[in-house]
Amino acid sequence: MSDARHEPWEPVRKVRTYEQVMAQIEQRISDGYLKPGDRLPSEREFSQLLEVSRPSLREALRVLQALGIVDVRAGAGREGGSVFVGHPGSGFADLLRLQLALGHFSDTDVLQTRLALEVWVAAEAARQATGEDITKLTGVLDRMDDPELSARAFNHLDAEFHVTIAESAGNSLSAHFMGSLRTAIERRMVDAYEQLDDWRLTARTVRKEHRDILAAIERRDAEAAVALVRAHITTFYADTYGLGRAAGPRTDTLQP
Repeated sequence: MSDARHEPWEPVRKVRTYEQVMAQIEQRISDGYLKPGDRLPSEREFSQLLEVSRPSLREALRVLQALGIVDVRAGAGREGGSVFVGHPGSGFADLLRLQLALGHFSDTDVLQTRLALEVWVAAEAARQATGEDITKLTGVLDRMDDPELSARAFNHLDAEFHVTIAESAGNSLSAHFMGSLRTAIERRMVDAYEQLDDWRLTARTVRKEHRDILAAIERRDAEAAVALVRAHITTFYADTYGLGRAAGPRTDTLQP
């Protein structure tokens, strides 16, 4: 029999009231009792059901709203109250952007994550992209050809191109993660372009590489799409951030 005196003990954690409220809501979501479009009881009724103060309840709802889980609407009746959203919100992108700003993740971390994700979605897009997807991607690239674009506008379209590839891969989670990642690094990308001696020269290369990637996807050549995306990303990071190509993971092992 083990001696309890020598077993490791864990500190007792004091859980705040609003965290308990969130835990109950999370459990009901996990159990399938709450789904997108469902409405929580009124603040007065809900606080009575939970036997918590209204300020504690409001704090829980504010956190859930910031995470993009609920939409808290002012007013009474059918127009007001807290409703579970039916689409992913920006909460993850906002959190990731703050984490990056605080230096919790390096440029190498971002590079490796982008490579792992974008190599996979490029291969899947080459297999699954529809005619509508190709048309949408072509439209993005046509807009990138505008010579009057600013560095910020060009980067926004650059992100849209990569996110659209992820969307055409048929995996909504990877598409949302790609969108969140690009949103989080937008400021870094714009700064990188603006610090170049001639960002339009780099943009010309980027546009050409984008066209080559789209062509590979359109002809259903997954292997070529993977190779082109890998080279596209690693070359940009090497030229712009000074990161060696060896910084990336062995993405050949990630190919489906």
